[in-house]
Amino acid sequence: MGTRILADKVYSALVNQVPGIRERYRRVRYRGNKTARIEAWIYLIWLNTAYHVFRYRKIGASEKYPYYEKKVLYTKGSESSLSKREKPEQLAAELAKYDVISFDVFDTLVLRPFSSPPDLFFLLGDELKYMDFKRIRMEMEWKARERKYKKEGSYEVSLDEIYTVLAEETGIDKESAMKREVELEYEFCFANPYMFRVVSELRRLGKRIIITSDMYLNTEQIRTLLGRCGYDEFDECYVSCDIGKSKSKGDLYDEVKKSEKKAVKKGELTFVHIGDNYIADVENSKKHGFANIHYVNVNAAGEQYRAEDMSEITGSVYRGIVNAHIHNGLNEYSREYEYGFIYGGLFVTGYCQFIHEYVNTHGIQKILFLARDGYVLKKAYELLYPEEAEICEYVYWSRLAAAKMAAGYFKYDYFRRFLHHKVNQGYSLKKILSSMELEDMLEELCRRTGYTQNAELTDRNVEKVKQFFMMRWKRVLDHYEEQLEAGRKYFGEILDGCGKAVAVDIGWAGSGAIALDHIVNRIWKMDTEIIGVIAGTNTCHNAEPDASETFLQTGKLVSYMYSQRENRDLWKFHDPGKGHNLYWELLLGAPHGSLKGFYLREDGKCECVLKEETGEKGKVMEIQRGIMAFVREYEKVSSKSRLLRAVSGRDTYAAMMMVEGEVNDKFLRELGKIDRINVE
Repeated sequence: MGTRILADKVYSALVNQVPGIRERYRRVRYRGNKTARIEAWIYLIWLNTAYHVFRYRKIGASEKYPYYEKKVLYTKGSESSLSKREKPEQLAAELAKYDVISFDVFDTLVLRPFSSPPDLFFLLGDELKYMDFKRIRMEMEWKARERKYKKEGSYEVSLDEIYTVLAEETGIDKESAMKREVELEYEFCFANPYMFRVVSELRRLGKRIIITSDMYLNTEQIRTLLGRCGYDEFDECYVSCDIGKSKSKGDLYDEVKKSEKKAVKKGELTFVHIGDNYIADVENSKKHGFANIHYVNVNAAGEQYRAEDMSEITGSVYRGIVNAHIHNGLNEYSREYEYGFIYGGLFVTGYCQFIHEYVNTHGIQKILFLARDGYVLKKAYELLYPEEAEICEYVYWSRLAAAKMAAGYFKYDYFRRFLHHKVNQGYSLKKILSSMELEDMLEELCRRTGYTQNAELTDRNVEKVKQFFMMRWKRVLDHYEEQLEAGRKYFGEILDGCGKAVAVDIGWAGSGAIALDHIVNRIWKMDTEIIGVIAGTNTCHNAEPDASETFLQTGKLVSYMYSQRENRDLWKFHDPGKGHNLYWELLLGAPHGSLKGFYLREDGKCECVLKEETGEKGKVMEIQRGIMAFVREYEKVSSKSRLLRAVSGRDTYAAMMMVEGEVNDKFLRELGKIDRINVE
């Protein structure tokens, strides 16, 4: 007993006292080979010596949980170009030169939507209602391998053997849990689109195709899995757990050659093997007389570019989906498409999930996706929740139109937008009055102030110009009466019979929703409560960081990613001065100009007049094509487990943090960002 207590104290002192040491030790200890324990203790002694004696403090820092994302995105071209391979038919032609063509299964023929295969166990643990199941399942697998090695000198175990050990050491029913794990593999695995075409071409050529796999799923389960993924029957299947030999050791290749010679009944046969593990699939196959093709694991290829500062489950699925799509070798995508798929897709998916949850818990009758940021959001929302399409509306709205129509009450904001924000920026009085739609007052302004039409607005004359309009305020407001009437007709049709609606926008102060609520209820008297739903708020770096606090506190505004109260670290990190707002707006900008205003046509109906789009429409659409592709891929996965139906705002932001940390204005221009002045 005393010895055990002493051992625990030593373990705690050497392993648990320093987070960085604990992480590094466990990574080696649970590596999964027979020398791991000895290697881990030697490594542990070295780590403690380096940290405590030589004061190498970096060892003490956590690798797994950095405070902020440390990775950088690929900026020299499209990331997919790094993994683009020859056409599948070309590879098939090369493989066809051999008599027997062998394929690895997992991460070669079949992919999972997880960056780490054991993360599937999270889903099983949820269904079993068993805490820490993923770690326990991995531990039981290793115990089963150790038990098998002691008895038979082999580490190759079947799923049945794993669950025998698991059932002994937990209260979990063996048969039902084991059956469900297999079913989850069937449900979540999918055919590698690149290899699917390779195999199809080889089938067309009449070649002999076999499976050679190190796996605890047995031959029947592997065949069923491949069939569920759309593959035709393979000629033969060699699985380590059934044969007791492995690619990792190398002796499985000898078994394959021996069995194939009997099956084919031909003289000398030539063999080629394709797989992702460099040691097991490449080096060992070569040692045993196989030619080989290395298919780089998609997660290994994308790992250095994927965000890690995310929750375990969402992060794994996000990375798994992106890596499988970008690095399978089949396609090379544009940078715009990748910007949408990699950095915008998770955001749009999670934001739509957030909106959906709010709508269904607060009795919302109408979802107003405000132009222009709502353009792709509405498309994604209707894809994810088609049953709610009838309550979704894409609504033309802009801060410009709102400033004019709500000027009577938000007078301060009116002058700040049209005058104070344009001071000392080279704007002439003529151009400013044109944007205010007060051209008929220009001549009098010049006469009263002594300025010319081309005089620039500066800090020296702005108050004098403002006072001119203040003295003629009713006349100013009269200019916007037509727009108010046209807007009333436009929103009257949209909000007819609606008692409660949400106005969805990117952010940041939430003024679009607040102004709309004021106009709808105080001016038009429509009696429709409008709640503003925004992706993010003003931050500590804004000149007005507290602008929306009262509305956020009362729930008149709700924020998805961060606010002063939630994800406060992001509220401190997000900096519009560094272009952070633009990175997000670039994802959502519609392929049309922003709203100039509402006007009455001759027939008395409303006409929405848009400003000219200054960006490149093709690039905007390409970004959104990438976003929608991710949304579709995520929906395929999330529909199979409730664990994946609530992407947090913090996880959403983590992916974009890589962009905000490394990308500059040059990259934005290359993606076709419109002039900052005309963003809204």
